[in-house]
Amino acid sequence: MRSVGFIGVGNMGGPMAANLLKRGFSVVVHDVDAGKVDALRPRGAKVESSPERVAAAVERTICMVETTAQAESVIAGEHGIIRGAKSGHVVACMSTIDPFAARRLAEQLAAQGIAMVDAPVSGGTGRAQSGELTIIGGGAKETFDACRDLFEAMGTKVFHVGGLGQGLAMKLVNNMLIQVNRVAVAEALVMGVKAGLDPQTIYDVVRVSTGNSWAFESGVPKILARDFAPGGTVDITYKDQELETAFAKQLGVPLLLANVTQQVYQMARAAGLNKEDGLSVVKIYERLAGVEVRG
Repeated sequence: MRSVGFIGVGNMGGPMAANLLKRGFSVVVHDVDAGKVDALRPRGAKVESSPERVAAAVERTICMVETTAQAESVIAGEHGIIRGAKSGHVVACMSTIDPFAARRLAEQLAAQGIAMVDAPVSGGTGRAQSGELTIIGGGAKETFDACRDLFEAMGTKVFHVGGLGQGLAMKLVNNMLIQVNRVAVAEALVMGVKAGLDPQTIYDVVRVSTGNSWAFESGVPKILARDFAPGGTVDITYKDQELETAFAKQLGVPLLLANVTQQVYQMARAAGLNKEDGLSVVKIYERLAGVEVRG
C-alpha cells in the first residue's frame, strides 16, 4: 500500500505527487502532457502511458485533473482507471468536478468492485508545494480511511464531511465564497482609487477593520505588486463557478452573486486574462474606470 498512482501532475498535481515521493511512497504517474512528468521522473516516479496502465500497477489511484469531462475520461474512459484496476482498488478523485457526476462514476466503479472517494483540495499552488493543503473528503468512512495516509502526506487539515459527493459539495461552497469575495475586493479597490485614496492606505485600513477577509488580506498585496501569476487561473475560476451554479440549479437553490460574478470572470476571459490569477479581474474594473490599482 506504499505505492500509489497519480493522474494529472500539473500546477497542483505535480507538487502533490512530489510530496508523496518525499514521504516515501512509490508513485506511478501519467499526464496527457508528457512534459509535466519530467520533473517527477528524477525524483523516483515511474511514468506510465495511460490511466489504465497506472491503475494496473498499483492498488490506489489519485485523479487530479481540471474538468468533469477529463475526470470521466481518466476514470471510466476507453483507457481509464476502470480498465486496469483490480477488484479492491481505491480511486481518490481529488479534482473539483460535478458532485452528481462523481456519484455516477462511483457507481460505475462499484460495479467492478472498485471503491471511490471524492477528496478535493483547498490552498492553491503554494500550499500544494508545502504539503499544507486542506483536503475535504466524501465517501464511505472505510474508503476515506484507506486513503488517509496519502491525504496526510499532501495536507495538514483533512476532513471527512459525509457521503460520496459531499466533499465536492463542501469545496463548491468554499470556492463560491472566495470567488465572489475577490470580485468585491476588485470593485472596492477601484472605487477607492478613483476617489483619490492611496491603494496602500486602503489596504492598511481595511485589514484592521470590519471589511477585512482572507481574499482581501492575501489578494491585495498581489494586486498592488501587479503580480497575477496564477495560483488559480481565471479559466479555472470560471469553470468552478459553472459547477457551483449548475449544482445549485439541480438542488433548486437560487444563487445570485455566483451567477453575477461569473460574468465578471467571463469578461476577464474575453479580455485574454484566461491564464492569469483570478485576482486579475481587477483589470476589468480598472479599464472601465480609467484608473490602476498599484502600490
